[in-house]
Amino acid sequence: MTEILSNAEETAPPKRRYAPLAANENREDYSLRFAAHSFRKWSPFVVATTALGGIAYLADFAIGASIVLSYGFTSGVLAILAAAVVIFGTGVPIAAACAKSGVDMDLLTRGAGFGYFGSTLTSLVYASFTVIFFSLEGSIMGQAFELALGIPLPIGYLLATLIVLPFALYGMGAVAKMQTWTQPLWIAGLVLPFVVVLVREPGKFAEFARFGGTEGAGAGFSAIGFGFGMGVALSLIGQIGEQADYLRFMPEKTAENKRSWWAAVLAAGPGWVILGAAKQIGGALLAFLALGVVGKSHALEPIAPYLEAVKPALGPVALTFAALFVVVSQIKINTTNAYSGSLSFANFFSRVLHKHPGRVWYVLVNCGIALALMEFGAFGFLNKILGFYSNVAIAWIGAVCADLVIAKPLGLSPKYIEFKRAYLYKINPVGFGSMLVASAVSIAAYFGAFGPFLAAFSPLLALVIAIVLVPTLAAATRGKYYLARPNTVAGPDQDVDLRATYTCSVCGDPYELPDVADCAKQSGPICSLCCTLDNSCHDLCQETGPVSLGMPTAREA
Repeated sequence: MTEILSNAEETAPPKRRYAPLAANENREDYSLRFAAHSFRKWSPFVVATTALGGIAYLADFAIGASIVLSYGFTSGVLAILAAAVVIFGTGVPIAAACAKSGVDMDLLTRGAGFGYFGSTLTSLVYASFTVIFFSLEGSIMGQAFELALGIPLPIGYLLATLIVLPFALYGMGAVAKMQTWTQPLWIAGLVLPFVVVLVREPGKFAEFARFGGTEGAGAGFSAIGFGFGMGVALSLIGQIGEQADYLRFMPEKTAENKRSWWAAVLAAGPGWVILGAAKQIGGALLAFLALGVVGKSHALEPIAPYLEAVKPALGPVALTFAALFVVVSQIKINTTNAYSGSLSFANFFSRVLHKHPGRVWYVLVNCGIALALMEFGAFGFLNKILGFYSNVAIAWIGAVCADLVIAKPLGLSPKYIEFKRAYLYKINPVGFGSMLVASAVSIAAYFGAFGPFLAAFSPLLALVIAIVLVPTLAAATRGKYYLARPNTVAGPDQDVDLRATYTCSVCGDPYELPDVADCAKQSGPICSLCCTLDNSCHDLCQETGPVSLGMPTAREA
């Protein structure tokens, strides 16, 4: 390890000391920064299993039921499948980039056309995704507590929040163990109701295919119903961010692990939506079967249709098993929601306040806001919340995807992901501007400004606008706003060892080269987090030449 000391060590100010929780990387999990190669100790299989454990959520059941009950089988199922295709297509490049570069969704967004402060908006968009879905999943767990144990919903919501805190607070190590241990029970519980229906009432599948919904949509195809249903399903497009939060811990791709690496990235990245779409359709089937017994409102609550489906096979223990399945499922997903939300809130507040008390404090922020939404009855507005949210989320994902798939291959943006403040403009109009325009137009369309057809297809309108605008603006600006200055330390044209560690001049801790910048204020290396938290340098490094870290770069040599 190479240690670089300040030239003025004797007069240097005291080293920054982070709060104990922020300094403990076993809790912190390299939040706000590059995931060091030395920390990526898990196999591709373990990382993929952990990431896929987060898709155990039962909101898919509720979302699918809501779509099909509202718009009928044909329009609803086609909407779910079409949304899955879009989500998979946009998820592939994002998952691959995060796994390869060791960055989460926020750091990826910074370097994919949004700039250093431009990505703060997307941090809030992503944080809101985790909060919304935490509240929806927690509501489902609260419903299970009420049905199985008679616990009032407000108390059930509180229990649903508290039960995930131990896992989310302890980070990747605890999450990986929990997801692995609970996977067999969850898979068995997921498959059971559909096996029971297939064995006992196979004719119900044909009846389901003729279902016209509960609001008079009819069994035939409706373009408007298809569009609105697709918009609800597309609200899940932000899930790729939660998958990426785990994929950043993928080991480095080598010739030996190339196949397993790609299999894990595709399965745990965009692959989540294959099972997700199947769960949505399955949830709609269970709701259809239970409709006459439990009524429409309870048919949208996953626990009631699930219970009705397994009763014939499990008899008196059906309620216990159904409640256990729901609780396990919700622990698995809300641990991920709380974990990912903590990363997003930490990224946002560290840039705004220049303080970082530790990721674990933002777990509490995330869970607290979600609990408030539960208590205010967010579950009752499922379709409206998700339909509106998808317009913003898809504009963001579309802009990032367009940079990775179009701008970078065409040479309109840097070939690598630069996430450090020292090398980025505050705002990059390419991605940030594209997202704002796409969101504004699609939200206006959603509220009927351009007629009923574009209101139904407003999320797709956002996607198209974002994908077209990114390369257009990148070409118009000639990529000027991607880099405030070239990275002469660890850029793509530097022949250096990326695993080499350097001691940060501010906090005194060692970090691998991709997480280090050359700091003009410190006249030496600075880690990305200390760079983020500095509120007095005024980006001096972007006005001066590069500073040596003490080891010659390829150019200097």
